[in-house]
Amino acid sequence: METKVNYAIVGVFVVALSTALVAGILWIASGGAFQKHYDLYLAIEEESVAGLNLNAPVKFNGVDVGKVRAIQLDPADPKRVTLTFAIETGTPIKTDTEAVLKTQGLTGIAYVELSGSSAAAPPLQAAPGEKYPVIRTKPSLSARLENILTNVLAKLDSTSNSINALLSEENQLAFKQTLANLAAVSGTLAARKGTLDAGIASAAKTFDNSARATEQLGPVIERIGRSADSLDKMGTEVAATSAAAGKTVETVGADLKRFTSESLPEVQRLLGEISVLAASLRRLSEKIEGSPGGLLLGRRPVPPGPGERKPK
Repeated sequence: METKVNYAIVGVFVVALSTALVAGILWIASGGAFQKHYDLYLAIEEESVAGLNLNAPVKFNGVDVGKVRAIQLDPADPKRVTLTFAIETGTPIKTDTEAVLKTQGLTGIAYVELSGSSAAAPPLQAAPGEKYPVIRTKPSLSARLENILTNVLAKLDSTSNSINALLSEENQLAFKQTLANLAAVSGTLAARKGTLDAGIASAAKTFDNSARATEQLGPVIERIGRSADSLDKMGTEVAATSAAAGKTVETVGADLKRFTSESLPEVQRLLGEISVLAASLRRLSEKIEGSPGGLLLGRRPVPPGPGERKPK
């Protein structure tokens, strides 16, 4: 019995399957529902990016989060290299995130490592006038080692120049002369060894005599100390005597003041009376000298002048 095949159904099935296959291929090529979305960021490197290629991985704490989309020189400064990163949307790129170049093992394949992004830092945004946010960068390990080696080599070069200047012919000649002088001094000391030994022995005797003199000075110093104590005691007694004399002077001064206030007016009055008495005695003496008889006969009447009458 011959089987009948419906070619129309087969043709429709083949066309539908081909259409579905083409649509699936186009959907997969366009990314489909599982395609990841990326955000673009920039980074400015001021060192060589040798070994870093397009589509090199960009990692965040060791986890792949994107790729290097573009590498180009900065037109404003050719010493700088502008890197464009395509990083998965939702990756915590914040203001404190830093990018650094690293290499994988011994192969030397370079990639970009992101680190930082503390919880308190805000998300990184594009600056006004900029198209994409710019991630900060820091020198790679190779760049830091190169700087350290450069500084070390510069210091070694400076040290080498200093050593060469120190070992110049002039300094070498001076060093040889110094050694010759030291040798001459050593020879002189060796030649005068006996004199030096005698001097050392004399110095030892001098030290012994000084020690004995120091022992003898002990009692003298003690007597001087006792004398100082006696002088101190004498000074204390003199101070006490001065205080007593001061009190006596104060007492005499008080008595003198009292005498001046009480007796001086009487003395002044007595002196005034004595002065009056002396004046009277002087007048009496003058009268006696002028008319001694007047003292016995009394005062004679004065004869009348011309034209005057005698008193009856």
